[in-house]
Amino acid sequence: MSSEQHLQISEWPKPVYNFEQNPITEDGFQLGRKLFYDPMLSRDNTISCANCHLQFTGFTHVDHAVSHGIEGRKGTRNSPVLINLAWNSSFHWDGGVNHLDVQAINPIQHPAEMDNSLSNVLEYVNDSKEYRSAFFTVFGDSIATSSSLMRAISQFTVSLVSSNSKYDQYQRGEVDFSNQEKRGLKLFEKHCNSCHTAPLFNSNEYASNGLPIDTAYNDLGRYGISKVGSDSLKFRIPTLRNIEHTYPYMHDGRFKKLREVVQYYAEELDREAPYLSEKLKTEMKLSDNHQKDLIAFLCTLTDRSFLYNRRFGFPN
Repeated sequence: MSSEQHLQISEWPKPVYNFEQNPITEDGFQLGRKLFYDPMLSRDNTISCANCHLQFTGFTHVDHAVSHGIEGRKGTRNSPVLINLAWNSSFHWDGGVNHLDVQAINPIQHPAEMDNSLSNVLEYVNDSKEYRSAFFTVFGDSIATSSSLMRAISQFTVSLVSSNSKYDQYQRGEVDFSNQEKRGLKLFEKHCNSCHTAPLFNSNEYASNGLPIDTAYNDLGRYGISKVGSDSLKFRIPTLRNIEHTYPYMHDGRFKKLREVVQYYAEELDREAPYLSEKLKTEMKLSDNHQKDLIAFLCTLTDRSFLYNRRFGFPN
């Protein structure tokens, strides 16, 4: 796999990720893949990155509202999907990390996730003959450093590109939409595209969507990073690609069904909520049939060739 493959998706913007600083190679991809699925990176050797980022659900989890780490410890947020990360300028729901090559440090060290230290992880990796050989092949040095460890993981996660949904095939003229899907597309373009902008269906921005704060977590979102009052209750605008399979929804996983999400925006959103994004203050009038049409379109963003690609699965 070459880095250039990530730059050749027609009609897509240029990736944010700098491939020149970490060129993707087949050996690097496979090393990152092995690390991603290795539970030995956690303190008690039970939790890998893949535990919270399952391939068939768009590299997130589905069995609980918020992430679970070692010893059943609960986090405070729904695990973000790992899709098309090369186009992200920041990471996590609050944007607390601004580069993919350091993103993995957070879950490795977080006490509610893998609860380990980089020094422990590096000691494990450098004690492994297989890992030492792989690091030498990829980076020219058999001794892994924190930098090469993070860049190896990035070579796998940056390669998780989803670009072959029915929507993509429709845009390429390979398939047609049903009448319902076409109606849903028009509704999406009218009401949703300003935030979840095609073709990536996300934004490198943060916004409040009017959800009342969950008192179990008291999560103020972006404010926790910036300490700017206007950032209160703002969270990253996530991608809608593969949304059919990436439930539960929202930063705290409060909605289990896609229809609940659409119903919230159409019927329940308080347009006077403090900090609400200006883009959401206009009333969205969607009948039951309109909501079904919109959901039908959202399901065209499912990319089964990505969700079931063995290349991204557990390494043999």
